Amino acid sequence: MVLNLKVSKLSFLLALVFASCSTPEITVAQELREQVEITTPIFTVLYSETKEQPITLTYKSTNRPKNVDRGSMNFYTEDEYHTSDNADYYRNIYDKGHLAPAATFSDSRENLKQTFSYLNCALQDQYLNRGEWRLLEEQERKWDDESDLTVKIDLVWDEGFIILPTGGHVPTDMIKHIYFEKTGSWKCFEFENVKPTKGWEEHEVIHNHE
Repeated sequence: MVLNLKVSKLSFLLALVFASCSTPEITVAQELREQVEITTPIFTVLYSETKEQPITLTYKSTNRPKNVDRGSMNFYTEDEYHTSDNADYYRNIYDKGHLAPAATFSDSRENLKQTFSYLNCALQDQYLNRGEWRLLEEQERKWDDESDLTVKIDLVWDEGFIILPTGGHVPTDMIKHIYFEKTGSWKCFEFENVKPTKGWEEHEVIHNHE
């Protein structure tokens, strides 16, 4: 009985020694992806985790009824993806620019909330976001009374683009391609990501979509 007790005590001490010498767990940082494609219920986005910005985002604009208000909704991050966050927009000239517009998806609370994902958010000049870009979004909602629209937005980073201390890469240009499903026609608009000096109509350009 005494021998068994001594053996048990020895085993316990050895277990403590091995436990104290075990290799500590190492947390490996997730490797950021240049591109990852994500489909949500309301938009599809090609996202750059390295830039912390969408590269291309596509959504459908239809004649949805307005049933809910944004109220106190705020942008939120996604656990599965590395995106921009509130720090990238703090005390600078950049708005949290919706690409798929909140007003276009105010038919349900679920859809509206999805527009506040940082996957749908771009570092957009505040004057562009609140000015000609917003007015073009309003025009889309007039056009979609007559025809469903498929809207594709491309973000561009030309030479000399800004990288914020927080990691966000500021796009130099934003291009919107609007496809009218009823007629099979396109309207395209190019904006520099700066304070506009002309109306949205004057930003229309011709692109070849064949």
